[in-house]
Amino acid sequence: MWESSGLRQTMAEKIFSSKVGRKVSAGEYITAPVDLVMSHEAFSTAASRLIAVGIDRIWDSDKVVIILDHLVPPANERMATIHDQIRKMVKQFGIRQFFDAYEGICHQVMVENGFVRPGNLIVGSDSHTCTYGALGCAASGIGGVEMSYVLATGELWFRVPSTIKIILTGELPPRVYAKDLSLSIAMQLGLQFAQYRSIEYVGESASKLSISSRMVLSNMSVEFGAKFGFFIADDKTVTYLKSIGVDDAKGFGPDEEATYEGEHRICADTLEPLVAFPHSVDNVHPVHEALGIPIHQALIGSCTNGRIEDLRAAAEILKGRKVASSVRLLIYPASRAVLRQAMEEGLIQSLLEAGATLCPPSCGPCFGGHGGVLAPGENCIASTNRNFQGRMGSPEANVYLASPATVAASAWRGVIGDPREVA
Repeated sequence: MWESSGLRQTMAEKIFSSKVGRKVSAGEYITAPVDLVMSHEAFSTAASRLIAVGIDRIWDSDKVVIILDHLVPPANERMATIHDQIRKMVKQFGIRQFFDAYEGICHQVMVENGFVRPGNLIVGSDSHTCTYGALGCAASGIGGVEMSYVLATGELWFRVPSTIKIILTGELPPRVYAKDLSLSIAMQLGLQFAQYRSIEYVGESASKLSISSRMVLSNMSVEFGAKFGFFIADDKTVTYLKSIGVDDAKGFGPDEEATYEGEHRICADTLEPLVAFPHSVDNVHPVHEALGIPIHQALIGSCTNGRIEDLRAAAEILKGRKVASSVRLLIYPASRAVLRQAMEEGLIQSLLEAGATLCPPSCGPCFGGHGGVLAPGENCIASTNRNFQGRMGSPEANVYLASPATVAASAWRGVIGDPREVA
């Protein structure tokens, strides 16, 4: 087994080196075995492609996790048929790790169930698979043809990415969150600075972030073009993994004096709530420049910001208040486990009493038109990761991105509002 000690490698280089059994460097093309494969509704197409060419088995059914989350609940016969096909294919291929509809969003379910471990290599059918980098895992979304190939062979080709270091300093001010931090990166560096690079989020502020907050930044890394979005797997990571039953987790990080393509410093001290205006994630403005923009729908959820700390932030804003009569507030918990905890903490009661609508743990309207569809001319403020034109319904609608606290404050006021102004 190849050992990385003393070779001054980044996290991406170390993981790929461990998979191929020799030292690799950024820019090198390799074929590497994967530790795990994740797929959602896209599994129907990938598996059908295998069946069509006479492949009736996958390389290792114990290393495949299927989670239904995008078409939940099915809104028409076509969607229901896709789910039915997947259930049959899961049995046909002997896949035991299957999470049917209503368990939650794939990335949250993967983390909660201990499938994500430091130092592993995971590929998934969803572009936000990079979320798992929050736990020191090399994880990336892949296309349908690549998914069929890896299901059949258990390996895939990669170009070892160079790495950009983002040093996070300072303390996040009150009611400023990891989502604001990610939007600040988009505002300062744009959406192409990490194209097919790996990002390592380091620094004092990075180590202080919760696992959920780390997941926000790792999740948003793909919006900057990144292949991976890593946090060092530190004591906080190991403690979290042990809390969910992963007893053999170990810390993982880059070697000292590893070689980086570049580095950027982001100071949290001076951040304020931010809002990404339509129709681009990097069209970011301070919230004071957005005050008063009328909204018709507010959405709290998604694989970016549907976790328990997000619902806590929203409930803190809305407890004892009422959502504006002109606003539809939709709550999509990231998983059934998150929903259960939110109920136990009384968060769901507070949100419902404020006028929110509780939706099933799923992707909902985030990915483009399933539930929560917007009409022409409507504005939505959402805690999701993308605000592309037409992504949430009509191409004549507008989606603004913000933290759950800013979304909640806006839902209460009926216009985009500043969460710091809510007593």
